[in-house]
Amino acid sequence: MASTVHSWVSVPRIDRPNTRARRWHTLAARIGGLSACAAIAGATACGHSNVQPVVAPAPAVMAPPPPPDARVALRAAIDSMLGDPRFRSAFWGVLIVDPAHNDTLYSRNAGKLFLPASNMKIVTASVALAQLGPDFRFRTTFAARGPVRDGVLHGDLVVIGRGDPTVSDHMMRDAMLPLRAAAESLAAHGIHRITGRIVSADDAFPDANIGFGWDWDDLGEPYAAGVDELMFNEGYATVTLRGAARSGGAVHVTTTPIPDYPAIRSRVTTATIAGGSAAAAPAAVYDAAHGGLVVSGTVAPGDTATLLVALRDPATAYLYGLASALRARGVTLRPQPVLVTDDGELFPGSGQAVLATPHGRTIPPPAERRDTLFTMFSPPLRDILPALLKPSQNQIAEILLKTLGLEKTGVGSADSGRRVVASQLTSWGIPPDEFVIRDGSGLSRHDYLSPAMIVRTLTTIEQDSAYQLFYDALPIAGIDGTISDRMRGTPAAGNVHAKTGFVDRARSLSGYVTTTDGVGLVFSFLCNNWTTPVHDVEHVQDEIAVRLASMTLGAH
Repeated sequence: MASTVHSWVSVPRIDRPNTRARRWHTLAARIGGLSACAAIAGATACGHSNVQPVVAPAPAVMAPPPPPDARVALRAAIDSMLGDPRFRSAFWGVLIVDPAHNDTLYSRNAGKLFLPASNMKIVTASVALAQLGPDFRFRTTFAARGPVRDGVLHGDLVVIGRGDPTVSDHMMRDAMLPLRAAAESLAAHGIHRITGRIVSADDAFPDANIGFGWDWDDLGEPYAAGVDELMFNEGYATVTLRGAARSGGAVHVTTTPIPDYPAIRSRVTTATIAGGSAAAAPAAVYDAAHGGLVVSGTVAPGDTATLLVALRDPATAYLYGLASALRARGVTLRPQPVLVTDDGELFPGSGQAVLATPHGRTIPPPAERRDTLFTMFSPPLRDILPALLKPSQNQIAEILLKTLGLEKTGVGSADSGRRVVASQLTSWGIPPDEFVIRDGSGLSRHDYLSPAMIVRTLTTIEQDSAYQLFYDALPIAGIDGTISDRMRGTPAAGNVHAKTGFVDRARSLSGYVTTTDGVGLVFSFLCNNWTTPVHDVEHVQDEIAVRLASMTLGAH
C-alpha cells in the first residue's frame, strides 16, 4: 500500500531595514542642530563694544528620543484592534511568546478557557506524536473462521480493524485501492469462494461513533460523520445526479467510492425552471423507517449535481466496499452476502438486526477458531498528520483519540483516550484547570482550552525529535491547508504555520511565526461569542500574524 507523498513549498523571508529607527535618529539630529543655532544667535544679538557681554547659560541639550520599542508598538496595535466596538460582545484570548528568550510579547485572557474548535487538533496531534511515535501504523487483520479447502473458505471471512483512517479518497486517491489489495491478497491465499459471511470482529472502538456534545444539526454532514474500528472514506459517500436530456426524463444516480452503497431511493426529477421560479436544490435524508437514503429535488436537463452524505455506519460501509472489491476480483460470495458485526447484528442492507431473541436481544455468534490470513498496515503517522492538520479532518482526529486509549489502556474509547491526553498534558506542566477535553477534533461544544495551554503545547512539541514533521503538517499561510487563501502577498505568507478552528461563534488561529530578524514566536489567538461577520475576526487574527512576521525584535 503506497502512502500519499506531499510536497510543501516555502517562501523565503525578506529582511527589511528598521527605517522607523532611522527616522527617529534623523529627527533628533535636526532638533539638536536647531538648538545649537539658537544658542549662538542669542549670544551675539544686539551686542555693543563697551558693554561686557552677558553670557547666558546654555540651554539643556535635548537628548535624542529613543527609537520606539517594537513590543510597545505591537501591544498598542493589538489593543486597538481588539478594542474595536465591533467586538464589544466578543471574548478574546491572545498570547504571543518568544520561547527561546522566555519573553512574553503580548497577553490577554491567556489563562481563561475558550471554545477552541479545531485548535483541539493541536492537542490531539501533539499527544499522538509523543505517545505513538511518527512511525506508528494502524493494522487491519483478515482471518478465516472455518476451514479452507480447494479454494473455498467454508465459513466466515473475519475483518479485525483498529481504526485505520487512510482507506479514503483523500489519502489514497481512491478509497477502494486498499480493499482491492485485500481482495488480491485473499486470492493469493488460494481463496476464490466464501460460503459464509463477511464479519467485523473484536469491536476495538466500543463506544458511540459520534463525539460527546456534537451538534445534532451537524450529524448529517460529512465533517460530522461517525468513526469506528473499520473506517471507510472518512465516513462519507458522494452521490452524483445527472439530469436527462429533456425535462421529465429520469435522473441518473451514481454513488462513489462504492458503486452500490448506500442504497438510494431517488425522487429527483429533470425539470426546466422557467419564469424566474427557483429550482428545488437536490437534498438527501435518511429514511429511518425503511433504511437507505432518499434523494429529492430537481436537476436541469443535462446538468449535474453532487451531494456529499455522511455514512451512518462506517464499519458496514467498509464491509460493503470489501464485498464489492472481492466480487470484482472474481471471488464468489453469497448471492446477497450478509454483512455482520461480531455481536450478532446482521446488516443485509437495511441495517435491521435479523438474529434476535423474542425479547429483542441479539444472539452472539458461536465462538470458533480464527486463522489469520494476512494483515494490512496503514501509512505511518508521519504521513497521516498532514491529512489531519492541513484540511482539519475531524474523523482522523477522533480515531487518534480512541487509538491513544486502545494502545495505552487497552480500551479504544474516547474516555480512555482523553485520560491519556490529560496525563500527557499534565506531564508537560500544563495545569489541569486550563483544559477540558471531550473529543479529539474540537466539534464538541464541551471542549475548552486556554491560549496558555495551547502555546505550552506548541512550545513543548518543539523539543520533540519529530517536531519538524508536526511543523510541516500544519497549514501554511498563503500556501496550503485551511489558510491557503489568507495572508497572501504579506511577510506572513509561507512563514506562518498555524492551525485554524471554526465552529459557531468560535474562531481560532494558533501556531508559529518568524520575525524579520529570525526570532521564532509561538502564538494563540482565540475568539468566542462574536456577532460580527466571521471575516472581521479572521482579519484581526491575520493582521496580528502579519505584524509579527514583519517586526524586528532586535537584540535581547
